Amino acid sequence: MGEKIVISLADCFQGYHFLNPDSIDRLAQISQKLVCKRNSILIRQDKIQKDIYFLASGLARVYYETADRQITLDFVSPGGTLISMNSYVHDTPGYENIDLLEDSIVYQIDQKQLFALYESDIAIANWGRKMAELEFIKAEQRTMSKLFNTAQERYAELLEKYPQYIQRIKLGYIASYLGVSQVTLSRIRANIL
Repeated sequence: MGEKIVISLADCFQGYHFLNPDSIDRLAQISQKLVCKRNSILIRQDKIQKDIYFLASGLARVYYETADRQITLDFVSPGGTLISMNSYVHDTPGYENIDLLEDSIVYQIDQKQLFALYESDIAIANWGRKMAELEFIKAEQRTMSKLFNTAQERYAELLEKYPQYIQRIKLGYIASYLGVSQVTLSRIRANIL
């Protein structure tokens, strides 16, 4: 299966923007460590999500669900953020579901408490701005890749981004992410391997 990676809460925070120890402590005080089982859904589409999660260990999938299928948007590895940007920015229901593909450790922060810290600590406010900017850039990169890259190129990107996780993701999820059938995914994998 591979070695389980566990990222500290401080490293989850520092992955977005430098924070001084006092600011890290303030964020840690409003964080709650959760040990979650595989297939736990942290964020549900069409719901306002008031919590932000930082993935310390495990693997998550971001997907959209229609009446007849699920469309995988992204995967998140340790150190990543699990967030509904619609809820975070506009306080409106999000379009995504986020589920855990493995037993995981996540740190949960209530949005209201986080926003209060933004008002009292400029370093945390700047960190929050940087986190939101980087989440938007990731979404833009996914969109651009989907528009301009072939399924094979996108699979190669996935291999590069998640080399230690790719074998742990169901092929159906990968095919959905690429927008191809599992048969086509098998051909792509054969061409790359």
